[in-house]
Parts: sequence; C-alpha cells; structure tokens
Amino acid sequence: MNTRKIEILVGLFVALGVIAFAVLALKVANSGISGSGESYVLNAKFENIGSLKARAPIKVGGVVIGRVEGISIHPQEFVPVVNMKIDANYECQFSDTTSVSILTSGILGEQYLGISPVIASESARQSCLGNDSAGNSEADELDDLFGVESKALKNGDMIADTKSALVLEELIGQFLFNQGGE
Repeated sequence: MNTRKIEILVGLFVALGVIAFAVLALKVANSGISGSGESYVLNAKFENIGSLKARAPIKVGGVVIGRVEGISIHPQEFVPVVNMKIDANYECQFSDTTSVSILTSGILGEQYLGISPVIASESARQSCLGNDSAGNSEADELDDLFGVESKALKNGDMIADTKSALVLEELIGQFLFNQGGE
C-alpha cells in the first residue's frame, strides 16, 4: 500500500512538471491561453514586406505596443496588407500622418514594424473618442493654416505613409548589376 502512494505522488509530480513546462512554453512564445487584453486594429499597405511574419512585434522607440495579426493581399491592387493589433491604450493617440516601416533587428535578424508616431492633437483625440472638442488649440490653428484637418487613428483605419522592407538579396543584385555596367 505504501508503494502505491509513492507511485501516485510521483505521477502527480510528473503531471505538475508537464503543466509547468507547457505554461513556460506559452509565456516564452508570448501566446498565452487567454487574450492579451484590449486592443484595436490598424492596417497598412506595403510594396514589399520581405520576410515579415504574423506575430512580429510592433514597436515605437523600441517598446513593443502590439503584434502583426495577419498579412493578406489587397484584392484590387495586389499589394500586401498588414493587419496590426495594437494595445487599446494607444487608440486615438496617433495622428493620420504617422508612418510605419518594416525594420530588421540586426543585419540578418527578425523583421518587425516600427511606428514613427505623430501625436494627434487634443481636438482630434476627442473627436476620435466621440466627444465634442472645444477647439482653439495650436493644432487647430495649424490645421486651419494648412487647410487640412488632422484626425486620430482608430480601430480599422489605414496608415497611408509606409516604408517597405529592404531586401538584402535585391540590394546585392542591384550592386552587382551596377558594377557590371562599368
């Protein structure tokens, strides 16, 4: 009877070890069992995405604020469209003049999206959130001066200013082609 208890305890210990390993693997892969909190989606069209993959990080100044949710082809233009899932704390914070670039960490490292934010004016943020804005801010005066109205990016919006990936093989090919002509 005593050996039976030891076998059950060893079995429970092994089962707890397997569960702990599974939780650790999910944490390392950054894909927990539950969702990662509230988020919103922005989209961007690129000419070339290089080797950008789904789940690639989206960074502002090196800080991860989201992940690439998916990549598809635009049905009419046949260019890649990247769907970005961004933390809800940043909804209505970025202006429509914000740009996004495909960057590489290191020479041959993983690719990620880097956002160069332009902070939305207070009136654009309030308008994005559905609140009435009082106006009379410096940003409103600049909008009037240039004849454009800036708006804040919200769920489902498209970022217009994008910079495609630099593909190392294409750069080497261009260099060799240019050297052959001389």
